[in-house]
Amino acid sequence: MCGDEYKKDHLREAVYIIEGNLMLIKVCIYMRLGVLFLNVKNQIMHKQTIFIGSLNASIVHPREIFREAVKRSAASIICAHNHPSGIPTPSPEDIEVTKRIQEAGYIIGIELLDHVIIGDHQFISLKEKGYF
Repeated sequence: MCGDEYKKDHLREAVYIIEGNLMLIKVCIYMRLGVLFLNVKNQIMHKQTIFIGSLNASIVHPREIFREAVKRSAASIICAHNHPSGIPTPSPEDIEVTKRIQEAGYIIGIELLDHVIIGDHQFISLKEKGYF
């Protein structure tokens, strides 16, 4: 499966894995960004919380994400972070950092398949919404 074939079922599976394995980021009072690192068959090789921010901010830098991706020889990644407010509407900063992650991945050959924002019992896929 390549990025163009990314489907809703895969998104739900990714959200389930991230929620279940990255310390329930959807209910955390601090912003957390988790990443799934996938191989060429889009199988999850590794999952990790990369950033923990404050109540309303997280300083996310692609360097930290791709350091781990290169170390793990990942072919692609899926990023997800929570909004402690419970409302998963993307902020301008969310959109900007997503574009920076996508651009950095393009340069080094590691595709960003999606960036998901998790709220209370809901989530938004920035890929699905056309933000990148």
